[in-house]
Amino acid sequence: MKSRFAYSILTLALMPHLVFAAAPNAQERQPEQESASTAQADIQTNTQAEVQAETKAPERIVVRGRAMQMYVDKETEIGTKTAINVMELPQSVQVLTEQLIDDQAARNITDLYRSIAGVSEFSYSGVTFRGFRDDANVFYDGVRGDPYSGFSVPQLFNVQRVEVLKGPASALYGGGEPGGMINYVTKKPTFVERKELTLSTGSYDMMGGSLDFTGGLTEDLAYRLGGYYQQEDSFRNNADSLNAEVAGGLLYEISDDTKLTTTFDLIRQDLGGNRLRGVPVDDAGNFLVDPSYNANEKSDFQKMDALVLQAILDHQFSDDFSVKTQIRYLNNESDQQYHESRGWVDVNGDGKANSADGTIKREYRVQSRANDEISLTNDFVYRFNALGFEHEFLFGGDYHYVETEYHYKLATSKEGVGNLNIFELNYGETNPSTYQLKDMDTDGTRSNRFGLYLQEHLHFNEQWSLIAGLRFSQFDDYDKKTGFSFSDNAITPRAGLNYRPIESMSFYLNYSESFNPAALSDQESIKSDGALDPETGNQIELGMKNEWLDGQFMTTLALYRIEKQNVAQANPLDSGDDDGIPNLVNFGEVRSQGVEWTLVGDLTDNLTVTANYAYNDTEVIKGVTNDSLTNTFGDGKHFANAPRHQAGLWTRYDIQAIDSAIAFGMDYVGEQFSLNGQTVKPHTVFDMSWTTQWDQTQVRVNLKNIFDKEYAVSGFSERNGHFPGEPRNVTLELTHKF
Repeated sequence: MKSRFAYSILTLALMPHLVFAAAPNAQERQPEQESASTAQADIQTNTQAEVQAETKAPERIVVRGRAMQMYVDKETEIGTKTAINVMELPQSVQVLTEQLIDDQAARNITDLYRSIAGVSEFSYSGVTFRGFRDDANVFYDGVRGDPYSGFSVPQLFNVQRVEVLKGPASALYGGGEPGGMINYVTKKPTFVERKELTLSTGSYDMMGGSLDFTGGLTEDLAYRLGGYYQQEDSFRNNADSLNAEVAGGLLYEISDDTKLTTTFDLIRQDLGGNRLRGVPVDDAGNFLVDPSYNANEKSDFQKMDALVLQAILDHQFSDDFSVKTQIRYLNNESDQQYHESRGWVDVNGDGKANSADGTIKREYRVQSRANDEISLTNDFVYRFNALGFEHEFLFGGDYHYVETEYHYKLATSKEGVGNLNIFELNYGETNPSTYQLKDMDTDGTRSNRFGLYLQEHLHFNEQWSLIAGLRFSQFDDYDKKTGFSFSDNAITPRAGLNYRPIESMSFYLNYSESFNPAALSDQESIKSDGALDPETGNQIELGMKNEWLDGQFMTTLALYRIEKQNVAQANPLDSGDDDGIPNLVNFGEVRSQGVEWTLVGDLTDNLTVTANYAYNDTEVIKGVTNDSLTNTFGDGKHFANAPRHQAGLWTRYDIQAIDSAIAFGMDYVGEQFSLNGQTVKPHTVFDMSWTTQWDQTQVRVNLKNIFDKEYAVSGFSERNGHFPGEPRNVTLELTHKF
């Protein structure tokens, strides 16, 4: 499989050298640009402000104040693929800055959910997004290719900021759930000199460190090189983790109009005692045992290695016409060996298995997965005036190819897997080397995704603007084991109207649609009886955005209604195999509606805040009433892990007299229900941090879960229990800038 991509990898790796050879007479950087870079370095060191120097003529220098440097970023590309002020975007969006990530000592994406309105944890890296479970709608630098795909949680060492778009994104980005999408903007080389060393330690024998260097090598060539390592034990039995990463790249300014950015990322993750499932609970959501419980043995593990190569070519044909070409290659391989609960043992032989005795039966899985992915995107942007209006026209296309290998072996109690008593843990009594593993005869799949899209951003005047777009998506899937293939396509539109009566206020209304093809395995299961239609969704969203105190902080208020149709469910009319009736039908319909509010920015010169509240009501409008409803949605009309109420707060106060800052955080998640209808109790968790600075050295202490709250972040199945939240823990981090 890898040989298929050898040419692509070689081309990507050699691209900078090919461009160097093609452009030996690249123009020197302008003196003004060097001055801007020098000024930016000085301001960043002495005043913690950011200077942005744009290279296209005429040159423009934008000096951003402390509010920008901290938690507010007023410009994004996630909603339009072109740079746009958040106030002009007719859709709800949140940008989590590098400073916020640092202040919260966030090491992976789950640490940041408190700061995203309407997003909560489902399992692993999967989220509930405006009521809908979403495990796959993840982008890096605006394209597909997640190195942590599967059951790993995205780490944040190589991430500069996190962008979150609410609602359907299919008009630009293709298939996905209607709740929203997450985009990780990775760190890139810059001409601004920065050398940084970080050392960290903390609870559960956590220790680690990182190095990050960036700056100019020549007048037109910049670099970045970084490395990260961290290991720690876990509050869960038999579990630990090791994360290592090396990332870097080159930025080559070929001319005033052309820029090439190449990056690489090498990731290694070794998780002992994984995959982690939950802790058994009763129907009221009370843990039956200590949250440290784990069904895995000490020998269980999940290991993952990934390589990511990426190149981005930006070219300005003229002041009004530009193109951005991006190619991303990804290979990741993971191996898993783990025990998983299969339910309570009927110790009395009366056919009534329950938790009274505390004995569970387990199965043992040995799995290997490998993904080769390549994404190619071309975006053209043309700006012009016509009929008295300003136009920004985007047209482009993308291609995403994925080939997977998947091998799976299984053993149950019949093949020698020992039971586990949750009350009197008997780890080590069962030996995986003696299991009679059954080969499940799996192979893998190939997937092709292709799309063409266009978008018009029309400015009627200074107050009114319109964004409208359309995308055609083609999907082709192939099962390598059986030879079964399936194709599908869709057209997904969107339109959004923005009204800005004054500079500091905007109102918007948008309509957008989503499209998600049925899983290949589901299509194959009914191939003799027909085919499943794609799941479709649509959203209407009304919102208001405000800037306060001359732009020191911003608020967003959004009301939305999402309807999702054609959800595949078990067919209640199916009587068995070969009856001519499909076992799955497009029968389900779900409605999600709610309101979200966010605040981010500087309330005073010393006080910085990010806060949010979300109310969501997700309801099954149409569905069957047997067990398939429980397996698909949750219990009855309760959507699994979809809290009605959520709130998050993080506030930082700078004590300038002693070059320090103190911060407090709060995360509230309301009542939820697991896939089998067991209650997940509401919880509120409090955090805090202290940061102090001596010249170029910074010390930060973070205390998470101050009051050592025992809680579950989400529910899963009855046999696997609820996912427990972390108990109180502390981290100490020392950072020195050279």
